Amino acid sequence: MEEIPAALLLLADSRLPAGGHAHSGGLEPAVTAHAVTGLDDLRGFLRGRLATAGLTTAALAAAACAHADAEPHRWRELDAEADARTPSPAQRRASRAQGRSLSRAARAAWSHPGLDALAAELREPHHPLVLGAAAAAAGGAPRQAAAVAAYGAVTGPASAAVRLLGLDPLGVHRVLAGLAAEVDDVAREAAAAAGDGWRALPAPSAPLLDLLAEAHVHSGLRLFES
Repeated sequence: MEEIPAALLLLADSRLPAGGHAHSGGLEPAVTAHAVTGLDDLRGFLRGRLATAGLTTAALAAAACAHADAEPHRWRELDAEADARTPSPAQRRASRAQGRSLSRAARAAWSHPGLDALAAELREPHHPLVLGAAAAAAGGAPRQAAAVAAYGAVTGPASAAVRLLGLDPLGVHRVLAGLAAEVDDVAREAAAAAGDGWRALPAPSAPLLDLLAEAHVHSGLRLFES
């Protein structure tokens, strides 16, 4: 069994002070649109998000982790690849806001030249880039960075579902347990793709998530930023 550095678990911890609790991963606008009303809907939403946004995020995080020890750094180039895979302006803003917050938390925890170079080159980098660089700083490998990203792609919205719908937390965790194998599969696929060159990174589309994100920005009353 592959050993997981204890420091890497901090990145997957919901208590990490990086602002993740303020984002629902598109779950709140899906609830507002009555597309998610219970556990069965939540399961479908999480599975779809994992296969699209989750795969993209995981691959970018794996690529960033592999690149964190490079010299010279090409963070702007990888950030542009993330931009190209995030067609919704609202989602781009949310990703950069989370990236900025995670960068602050990660640099407070670890000293690493890749993290420092990323912060120096980009004031608001995309979240998966910071996640990958932070994983490298914590002693993780690209496959592990992808796993943390894929895991977060489902656990963030799942946690939001408890708050938004008042779902039984035990039932929500049962849903997450049922998706564990798919999370592992996505992490493996993302890590494998990260070694093929950045332009070949996965870019599965999720137009409904894009539309929900844009609708959420114009919502008069909302609990989450995204």
